[in-house]
This record gives sequence, C-alpha cells and structure tokens, in this order.
Amino acid sequence: MENSWHLYLMSGLYILAGVNHFRNPKMYIRIIPPYMGNPKILNYASGIAEILLGLLLLVPTMTSISAWGIIILLIAIFPANVYMATNKKTGFGLPGWLLWLRLPLQFALIFWAYLYT
Repeated sequence: MENSWHLYLMSGLYILAGVNHFRNPKMYIRIIPPYMGNPKILNYASGIAEILLGLLLLVPTMTSISAWGIIILLIAIFPANVYMATNKKTGFGLPGWLLWLRLPLQFALIFWAYLYT
C-alpha cells in the first residue's frame, strides 16, 4: 500500500499516543492488570514502542515491519483494554458500553495496520 494520508494519520496517532504515556502515565498505569507485573515499566515500554513504531511507519523500508510491530503491540495491550472494561475503578467514569466498544476497535486497528504489512 502506498504512502497515503491514512499512513500519516496512523503514524501520528501512534506517536501522539506514545508521547501521552509520558505526559499522563497515571492514566495508562491504572488500566494495566495487576497480573502483568510492573505497570510503570510496561507503560513506558509501550509508550516508547508506540513512538518508534509510529515513526518507522514513515520509513518506506520499515513500514511493513513497523505495521507488524503495531499488530503485536495491539495484541499485547488487549488485556489492558479488557481489564478496563471489566473493572469499574479503571473506567475513568465512562459508560460501560463505551468501554466494551473499545474492544472491537482494537481489531479494526489491527486490520488497519495489516494493510501496511
């Protein structure tokens, strides 16, 4: 797939999301399930991964590898989205239906990334 505005949009979204892991870490740390281990390290690691993968999307020789990395990352963070949907303390006061709606959104994001593999 050629470099289109969709690719630039995807790149920007991941870069901004990654930066937000450092600007607002408490938001992300609270949705990391306790069984996953050190939430601070996981938050910063996923933030770094989002920034790097978002940047690498824009490097033509790395686009496919980056897209695969994004797919792996989205699968890895899926438990945090499930935890957020099933634990009222992590839902930021959002309606339950909206939290559950985020789960299929992950599959749409995976498909979007797959288009660039």
